Amino acid sequence: MSRTASLKRETAETKVTVELALDGSGRAEIRTGVGFFDHMLTHIAKHGVFDLTIDAEGDRHVDDHHIVEDVGIVLGQAFNKAVGDKRGMVRFGSAMCPLDEALVSVALDFSGRACLVWGLSLPAERVGGFDTELAHEFFGAFAQNAKIALHITQQAGENTHHILESAFKSLARALDQATRIDERLSGVPSTKGTLT
Repeated sequence: MSRTASLKRETAETKVTVELALDGSGRAEIRTGVGFFDHMLTHIAKHGVFDLTIDAEGDRHVDDHHIVEDVGIVLGQAFNKAVGDKRGMVRFGSAMCPLDEALVSVALDFSGRACLVWGLSLPAERVGGFDTELAHEFFGAFAQNAKIALHITQQAGENTHHILESAFKSLARALDQATRIDERLSGVPSTKGTLT
């Protein structure tokens, strides 16, 4: 079974292409033009052990909002497509990855129902050139389009870079856990018999 997705979204504001292989090796080719965001997206591939290519361009002369949100949309759609009917898949994932003083927990469920519970407190408005307010936009768009329940909870942290990196690494590990195939499972992991 090929658990991959290749998607493109083009609007008057952005053009985003995503290629995803769930059963990958952690290879990442990320080009959004937003340096810190590229760094965070690379963590999703590396620590989730996914193969991930993202190419994005758009109206960055306005700001980075459209690029960040639209990458969240297309990446979420890619995960939703790649997991298919979720037959044999673990479904749930959770992780806490510390980065120095920062610790963020991520728990998620490929339930077919979108929900974001946001619990980050980000002291700085910018990390490098990245507007930290856009982190919420990315995670919200990702959860909505992956059709997952996503809980992000800050346990500790004072440095905004560290908090966000802990969040992205924890997301990666939780996604890896949830999307794994469990050989003990033959059907869809739901008493309803469907996860849509």
